Amino acid sequence: MGVGLAVLLLNIYRTDTNNSAILVFLSYVSLRFLPRIVRVFIFGSLGIGLVIYGIWGLNRALLRPFLRPGRAVVDQLADYRRRERGPREVAIGGGHGLSTLLRGLKAHTRNLTAVVTVADDGGSSGRLRESLGILPPGDIRNCLAALSNDEALLTQLFQYRFSGAPELEGHSFGNLFISALTEITGSFEEAIAESGRALSVSGRVLPSTLHDVRLVADVRLPHVVNEIRVAGESKIPEMA
Repeated sequence: MGVGLAVLLLNIYRTDTNNSAILVFLSYVSLRFLPRIVRVFIFGSLGIGLVIYGIWGLNRALLRPFLRPGRAVVDQLADYRRRERGPREVAIGGGHGLSTLLRGLKAHTRNLTAVVTVADDGGSSGRLRESLGILPPGDIRNCLAALSNDEALLTQLFQYRFSGAPELEGHSFGNLFISALTEITGSFEEAIAESGRALSVSGRVLPSTLHDVRLVADVRLPHVVNEIRVAGESKIPEMA
């Protein structure tokens, strides 16, 4: 574009000698009253500045969907690169303890893998497990929410628990979401991966097994000669 404009101006200088008004205007626009080296520096600097501004604007437009309000672009890019180069860590567990740990670890690295137990049989997870025959999604939902890069509206929605409606009482939206994805994809593992992409999580969340497992404990009670076998994670504390 710049070369084309230069050729056009040069052609006007050489051919349009009768129109003095245009020549005077072009003389001022091209800064002919300044030394040539000064004009080269001015127009070169202006061109470089416009290129830099265009690249900056393009980067902002491309990054806008991923930026958090209230944080500078440079800070977010630096934080992303720092966590991208962080150590590779694997956390194994379940319940609220694992999600709390992951929420702290994600501030230091994106290379996280959470292996979550799937023996929960109480509450919303237990009801979905019995009615749909799927693995319990509750602990996995908590880990996905903890690893989300932006625990804002979408993550709050994922953790929302229904109340008032008898059919939905006690169910969380995230549990129903994972259950629906399991039915759609035909795979509990794929449903977790798709949920992670929806929440933009740092790292991966994996179930410890894809088999239907249940915790069993042998409990010895006072005044009872033989041990009592208790099946189900939610029932063990009741007998202990």
